[in-house]
Amino acid sequence: MWLQARMFLLVALLFGILYGVIVGVGTAFTGLNPYFFLGLAFVFLGIQYLVSPSIVSWSMKVKWVTEDEAPELHRMVGEQAEKAGIPKPRIGVSQLASAPPNAFAFGRTHGDGRVCVTPAILRLLNRDELAAVLGHEIAHIKHRDMAIITLLSAIPMIMYWLAMTFLFRGMFGGRREGGGYTIFIGLGAFVLYMITNLLVLYGSRMREYYADRGSVKLGNEPHHLATALYKLVYGNARYQGRPEMKAVEGVKAFFLNDPSRALNEVRELSQVDINRSGSIEAGDLLAMKNKSVALNTQEKLMEVMSTHPNMLKRMHHLASLV
Repeated sequence: MWLQARMFLLVALLFGILYGVIVGVGTAFTGLNPYFFLGLAFVFLGIQYLVSPSIVSWSMKVKWVTEDEAPELHRMVGEQAEKAGIPKPRIGVSQLASAPPNAFAFGRTHGDGRVCVTPAILRLLNRDELAAVLGHEIAHIKHRDMAIITLLSAIPMIMYWLAMTFLFRGMFGGRREGGGYTIFIGLGAFVLYMITNLLVLYGSRMREYYADRGSVKLGNEPHHLATALYKLVYGNARYQGRPEMKAVEGVKAFFLNDPSRALNEVRELSQVDINRSGSIEAGDLLAMKNKSVALNTQEKLMEVMSTHPNMLKRMHHLASLV
């Protein structure tokens, strides 16, 4: 419940910032009804909401597969969706044959949900591990957080547009346009752009914890999801520096883990796989359950700028669900 409450507070805060800035700027600088400009902002949010699924699908070259083409994948997704009490989503396989192993979900509503995998993840994970991953993606759809984070991500873009508009107006508009004062407003909008961007990243990390918990609530064992993450980290690490990583850079926020951080996470996860078995056993998580996770300054900064939680903290959270 605390994760859900934090997400609600975050949404309220970001939309409160958007409302306050648009109304304040509209009132102070245009002399027109500020709600007209607030309406324009929500039109922008609506466009983002409508087109984002198509962008993700196009970026990952998703092919929607039928039950005849992928019977086991359909069966597993259907089982997880039934447990979650939502309609069975569309199922796709990325046609980026060399894409790193991963899975992702997107869509606007429960009825519009879509779960996709890369071919590599189907070869990498066993059935229990894949089921835990699919449960995580189904949880994203059940919580509607994919649509929420898509909308929230538009707010920093609006702040950036306002910042550039007022900075340009202040530098080139002359004294009649309120030069220095306008530049000051532009700088303030740029600061808000940075703050809202960090808040969106925080929301993205929070929804990963929420989806991990959601997968466990669907009956998947925490150590199966932990092992899937462990294998994905090692699998993604092999792709570092290769062109395939650039192809997925724009949609990595939708992935189960952040492929670009895999090399750092390999080192972190060596602390969890106590017996070096190549998987995270239930005993490994139990051993971690009562330990605290201490991150150095660099690791904390890396997490603040990331769409996904620090992997050690994520494993610790899974340990709390054992």
